[in-house]
Amino acid sequence: QCTYLEIEQAERTHAVVLSRPAWLWGAEMGANEHGVCVGNEGVWTREPLGEDEALLGMDLVRLGLERGSSAREALEVMVALLERYGQGGSCKEEPVPFVYHNTFLLADRVEAWVLETAGRYWAAQQIREGSRNISNQLSIGREITAEHAGLRQRARSQGWWSGDGEFSFAEVFSLTQQPARMEAAKARYRAGKELLQQHAGHITAETFMAILRDKASGICVDSEGFRTAGSMVSVLPQDPTLPCVHFFTATPDPSRSVFKPFIFVAGLKPAPQVRSPTFRDDPAKQIPRFQSTVDRRHELYRQHQAALELMERDQERGQKLLQTLRDLEKQGLEGMNALLGGTVAPRPEELADLFFDCVEAEMKFYT
Repeated sequence: QCTYLEIEQAERTHAVVLSRPAWLWGAEMGANEHGVCVGNEGVWTREPLGEDEALLGMDLVRLGLERGSSAREALEVMVALLERYGQGGSCKEEPVPFVYHNTFLLADRVEAWVLETAGRYWAAQQIREGSRNISNQLSIGREITAEHAGLRQRARSQGWWSGDGEFSFAEVFSLTQQPARMEAAKARYRAGKELLQQHAGHITAETFMAILRDKASGICVDSEGFRTAGSMVSVLPQDPTLPCVHFFTATPDPSRSVFKPFIFVAGLKPAPQVRSPTFRDDPAKQIPRFQSTVDRRHELYRQHQAALELMERDQERGQKLLQTLRDLEKQGLEGMNALLGGTVAPRPEELADLFFDCVEAEMKFYT
């Protein structure tokens, strides 16, 4: 059972860790036990938006992670389900539908892909070197590695492409009249690209955290009633004997949140502090949907919000708290470097408790 649709079950699914809006089944981003990571962005294209309930892009993120043991396999799972079921339905917990198509980043220890969609149509690009970012716009041009079998025929039949010259997915399928929000997306995309290029050749987990916190570029949004929600950074060593380390904030606005490390190991200790409550008569599951609201904040979220209010009221205490949180994050990053560098060999039970312990430590600082 996905957010809106029921689809056939897979015989076996992989363990996943997800960062997701609490009301839906899918995820904005996440990772699986094989070191596959997927994240999505909304995008608007020339293909009509499906208000009929189908798969959400966020459902596809989770399905790719649950059913793909590599980035390529996750991509194949996602496009097969997209072609079969389509994408559509509201992506927001509000009575007025908010609908979009999706672009995705997929990576594992050895491969990285960008997958972009327009309705049931799609194009994918394998990223072979350097860095790559996405931001609410189509970005695959002529460098298409794989595509929907009917993609070019669709473009010709709609009069979007003459069939002459090279085919650019972004040029052909982007809207000619871009909505205002696309201008901000272009600025974010350019800024992300430049920030990554500045660090070319020596990008670290800290680099990504700093980029995700960048307010000047609009990458970290904290205005107009829209706030960057959870953020995630994953370190995927090419050496298969080393574990992948996934850092999650589990709270909004990374500039004022802590990235906490998570590692897939046996006997993982659950972290109920970051699990949103469930509701028997959930307004997201009742038809018509979203007719009432419920408080979905988990325990860490509530305490984090109270701390943010304190930061805004008392600048001095706020700065002190922020510094304490940064120190906690630094400890996690140093621990990861020691683990991956082979200078420490923590006991399996320490790794199983790692994320839980970091959340507990953060909550202690809030109280």
